[in-house]
Amino acid sequence: MSITSVSLATLDDVISRLAGESILAQPGRDEGLIPAYSLLGELCELSAPEPTLNGPATALRTELEKLLDSAKPFDDASLAYLRSTVEWLPKALAAAKAGQPIPACKASLVPVAASAPIAAVAAPVLDDGLEAKDVLLDLNLEENRELLTEFHAEAIDHLQQIEAALLVLDEQPGDPEALNSIFRSFHTIKGVSGFLHLTPMHTLTHEVESLLDLARNHKLRLNSPIITEILKSRDAVQAMVQQITAALESGTLPTQVIRVSQLMRAVKRLAVPDAEKTDTATPANSAAASVSVQAENHAPDPRSPSLHFDETSAPDEATHSAPPESVAQAQKAPDAKVAATQGKTGSSSTVRVNTDKLDSLMDVVGELVIVQSQLNESARVLGIENSPLQRNISQFGRLTKELQHTAMSLRMIPIKPTFQKMERLARDLSRDFGKKVNFGVTGEDTELDRTVVEDIGDPLVHMVRNSLDHGLETTAQRIDAGKSEHGNVTLKAYHEGGNIVIELSDDGRGINPDKILAKAKKQGLVSENAQLSKEEILNLIFLPGFSTAEKVTAVSGRGVGMDVVRRNIEKLRGKIEIDSEVGRGSTFRIRLPLTMAIIDGLIVRVGEDRFILPSTSVQMALRPTRDALCTIHGSGEVLDHRGKILPVHRLHRRFGIAGAIENPWEAIIVIVENNGRAHALLVDDMVSKQEVVIKPLGGFLQSLAGISGGAILGDGNIALILDPGSLFQAA
Repeated sequence: MSITSVSLATLDDVISRLAGESILAQPGRDEGLIPAYSLLGELCELSAPEPTLNGPATALRTELEKLLDSAKPFDDASLAYLRSTVEWLPKALAAAKAGQPIPACKASLVPVAASAPIAAVAAPVLDDGLEAKDVLLDLNLEENRELLTEFHAEAIDHLQQIEAALLVLDEQPGDPEALNSIFRSFHTIKGVSGFLHLTPMHTLTHEVESLLDLARNHKLRLNSPIITEILKSRDAVQAMVQQITAALESGTLPTQVIRVSQLMRAVKRLAVPDAEKTDTATPANSAAASVSVQAENHAPDPRSPSLHFDETSAPDEATHSAPPESVAQAQKAPDAKVAATQGKTGSSSTVRVNTDKLDSLMDVVGELVIVQSQLNESARVLGIENSPLQRNISQFGRLTKELQHTAMSLRMIPIKPTFQKMERLARDLSRDFGKKVNFGVTGEDTELDRTVVEDIGDPLVHMVRNSLDHGLETTAQRIDAGKSEHGNVTLKAYHEGGNIVIELSDDGRGINPDKILAKAKKQGLVSENAQLSKEEILNLIFLPGFSTAEKVTAVSGRGVGMDVVRRNIEKLRGKIEIDSEVGRGSTFRIRLPLTMAIIDGLIVRVGEDRFILPSTSVQMALRPTRDALCTIHGSGEVLDHRGKILPVHRLHRRFGIAGAIENPWEAIIVIVENNGRAHALLVDDMVSKQEVVIKPLGGFLQSLAGISGGAILGDGNIALILDPGSLFQAA
């Protein structure tokens, strides 16, 4: 059996990507080790019908596996072995395509000194004095605090801009606007860091700027390995900016050296004009050219809204800030004052405000809303309708409402920075897993409460990891299934009613309900004779410790993750839903409130006490008939609602409230949805529906199951806000 034409084309792509990893790998470092191991795994799978090609690939993968098992980086011998194999692979593939005998691979793991030809391929150890740049950032905080504060804000903006533009270039390598944007940002950081004597930052950005200048002048064509190295340099600059953050916020001066010498060497090695590469080609340069051609031949349609990932670099943990403001070349400023103020020109339409001030404003507006509702209640009790005072109170209410919405809008920020992090993460993982991915985003300008944007990042990280690891098949599996070799993952945000919806979709293998249910039964999470709907089965993946991964990897299979995802989303008063079809893909849908400070709630009465239910959880309210209620042995009291059996929860028994109605047919049942399951909540009466300001509870009530907070009502009384998830779990 011979290798198919489809497999040969895929092999060509895998070998090109492997060549890119071999160029950037360094002795004593583990960058590229996992991607090379993953790519070799794909190569072994594709070349299985041809032993002459498969054997050397399998042997090399075995050696890399030994390094991974012992947690060791590349050494000179293993790196030389990788590079000499990479040099042989294109010749072997060309022979296979032509139907000719494949030449024997002479690469093997031998000491570097014993094999001069292999040593010539290995990267030389340079004595170029760049280690002298590996020094602590000298901030001179006392003298430069004001300048550093200004530079810090600008640098965060520029780093965000760099990352976004690099992701565009990864899809469209010739995009001049993105290239110029990156160049300007690195140029600005270089200039200001030089002015402030931030030596490692200044020297690194200088090298990257030189490389980008070659690209701008059409002397160098960007490809994936070059973009990867620029991303690594950007991450190093970000690490230094985070040290400045710590110094400004807590006075903690840098104690860790951010190494830039290796990055500078890599950038210098890549910053060779294409004309010079042609004249002085080496095996490594040939591999680079191969990768470069690969990037050109597989460049996606520039009209496509998605990002095309074939190989990538390490994840980013950045926290991004407000929109960018331009900064001039501070090193040419005549004095420090000019340098500090040049970035402010042309930015009169925006102003930076400390978030503590916004939180304080929101608290005051919340108190104002409470006072306004108390005035309305007082006017109702006193019976002063149609009086001038009532008209004034109504006008006060309208102004309060407008002020409340304005204050809420001040806390709203676009979800774009978070989505950008997910794009970067997808780029990283697509390389680590050896998969080809088109990652698309829509609705990145959708605005959410600042707290929600900050806290939704971690759940999205895990969901994107799962989508690329579990959801998408390997290239070979997709081709066998009749799909395109590039998997499609889409992340989007949009408004729906009073909520924000975030969707993550993929066109992968989907979630198999039978497999989920079998695993849940095996782990004792559900009984053997359980009859569950598809929705209930899919929700089993959110149970603690549940995992369907066949083996444990760095990303998945440890039985942690999706339960944490749901818990974090529920802390934001949101909920998560799943749609999936085997062989077609999956969609995870997160519904979140617009703001965390105010809740739209249904006020219910139980005895003399009042509670607030989040409106998003309430399906309907009804007065049940006697024959709709019954008691099932082992399950307790249940309600037959339209053919569905719902557990009944008596709120007065849960909280020990006296004087409540005992007979359900004389009271009200509120149908509440939680985690895809409906429950019946027995209350005495429904009072009203209104927006209330959430107040945190004191230490005594803070850990009370079923309660998420409190609110002050118009009559001055306090109502507890119910948390359906923990309430039903405790029951």
